[in-house]
Amino acid sequence: MYQWGVSMDLLEYQVKEWFGKIGIPVLPSQRIDHPTDLKRLKIRFPIVLKSQVHGAERAKAGGVRFAETTIDAIAAAQNIFNLPIWGELPEVVLAESQYDANQEFYLAVVLDTAVCRPVLLGCKEADIDWESAGEKMHHVVVEQEFSPFYARRLALKMGLQGTLMQSVSCVVQKMYHLFVQKDLDLVEINPLAVSATGQVMALNGKVRVNERSIKRHPDLTEMAAKIISRHPSSEIDGISGDWDGVKMHGKIGILGNGTGSVMATLDLVANAGGNPGLCLNLRHAFLTDTTPTTFCDRLETGLKILEDDSSIQVILINFLGSIPQTEEVVEVIARVVQQDNSELNSQVVHSNGSKSRREQNFSPLVVRLAGSEFDAARKYLATLKTHTNALLVVENLDEAVAAAVRLAKPTAKKK
Repeated sequence: MYQWGVSMDLLEYQVKEWFGKIGIPVLPSQRIDHPTDLKRLKIRFPIVLKSQVHGAERAKAGGVRFAETTIDAIAAAQNIFNLPIWGELPEVVLAESQYDANQEFYLAVVLDTAVCRPVLLGCKEADIDWESAGEKMHHVVVEQEFSPFYARRLALKMGLQGTLMQSVSCVVQKMYHLFVQKDLDLVEINPLAVSATGQVMALNGKVRVNERSIKRHPDLTEMAAKIISRHPSSEIDGISGDWDGVKMHGKIGILGNGTGSVMATLDLVANAGGNPGLCLNLRHAFLTDTTPTTFCDRLETGLKILEDDSSIQVILINFLGSIPQTEEVVEVIARVVQQDNSELNSQVVHSNGSKSRREQNFSPLVVRLAGSEFDAARKYLATLKTHTNALLVVENLDEAVAAAVRLAKPTAKKK
């Protein structure tokens, strides 16, 4: 299975503790470190047991179970503790009261790196990806000093009225205060449930810490130390940071411009029989960036990271929709391919007969550019005269994936 690169995404039980302290309504819950802890459960049945892992879709994987009695709860907890999700076994299970929801909303406060401002997000549908929700997602940019006006404006954009509008806007205000207090990149409630009586409740939450600010918060420093102690040092290389990445050791490296597109590309590669390697989302800055970066800067860095990864045989680029600096992006890709071609043509055999890794195993690029704004870019890249298999430009994602999988097969590996 795939494993997320280490990042400062808090676990749900930690998020709920923060929510409770700042006044966001959460259900009665209890941390479970061992199935026998359920014999001393302080909340009433029926309950729900949730695996505390960083991977997504834990419910589909069996990491969420319902229980009516202590015996059922202990059996369910034993299963959850022994169930790896995206390669991660939980050290903690969260026991929580059940809740009957009439409606479910999505709420978030996120740092928009494009405008360098916090943005309030809201949708009347839950279980949605904020990066690809489109017109369903309402947003309000916090352009000046925050005031309750911004939260009410979001609630009104969502079509809420009366008491519900007030309740939701109050939750958004507290989310924003948490966002600022802890120097966060993301505070998300998904879903915010509404009962038949109009009571709101945060059933699940996500918090992403800005890792550059950890040292300013002793509680975050302690959390980060625990995360590092649980993961091999090889997994903590600083490239995941406050942007999304998937750390694996396959043959096909992936570059994308959004979490949704990166994960979709990864799934297609795996379904096509390929072996995905490191996957990088260029939407956000690198942890190692100390000054503002452009999309082109991150593209150059991403290409270098993948080229330096000895396990990568093919680099698959999937850019969907609008990206900044389209012409400059094409120039970066062209420059990298031409530079690598030049290096390959000037190979040097050392006195011991060895060659460097790059000379032994150059990684060809498969580039998928989808959208009419890329027409000129595709034509230009297609005219580049490079060595065989150095660059392939396609518009259809399935074709791009098939080509990457084909090039990554053992027979295609450069000697």
